Amino acid sequence: MTGERPHAILIGASAGAVQALLAILPALPASFALPVLVVVHIPADRDNMLVPLLQSKCRITVKEAEDKEPIEGGVVYFAPSDYHLLVEADHSLALSTDEHVNYSRPSIDVLFETAADAFGADLVGVILTGANHDGATGLRTVQAAGGVAIVQDRAEAYATAMPDAALQACPSAHVMSINAITTYLTSLGTA
Repeated sequence: MTGERPHAILIGASAGAVQALLAILPALPASFALPVLVVVHIPADRDNMLVPLLQSKCRITVKEAEDKEPIEGGVVYFAPSDYHLLVEADHSLALSTDEHVNYSRPSIDVLFETAADAFGADLVGVILTGANHDGATGLRTVQAAGGVAIVQDRAEAYATAMPDAALQACPSAHVMSINAITTYLTSLGTA
């Protein structure tokens, strides 16, 4: 993995996301300087309860992303329920109600692909536990743009379909435990 500091970190998760994100995000120090953009599959008829839960446990800001909002370091942005989260060329966020991708809105692929277009090689993409294939194509796009691709070790994933699909799409992705992912992200954001 490169020693360069990326401009953003992307995380995608589905089934089992709560436990995985509770292990990673609260461990990030108050001095963490990178933006973290997160897509978790939330049913359209529910609010994302992860935001208030993580706000109370994290030392950096956790919020639901807003349309046309500039991306800032030290903030975790969650895609709102029933909206795709996109990164614009000017490094601002956009929300979309376009068609579902991989049966999902928000879609991990949409975030990862638009972020790769906007940031190029200056990204780290992380695929965590999940029960579908969303994120595999997006992670491949991040890697093809020169970014770092990380997949949660299936041995500790609550649901293995998403990590398996990501590894099939990106065989050279780094397979890491949640603890290793947390340590790596912390080192990037506090360098």
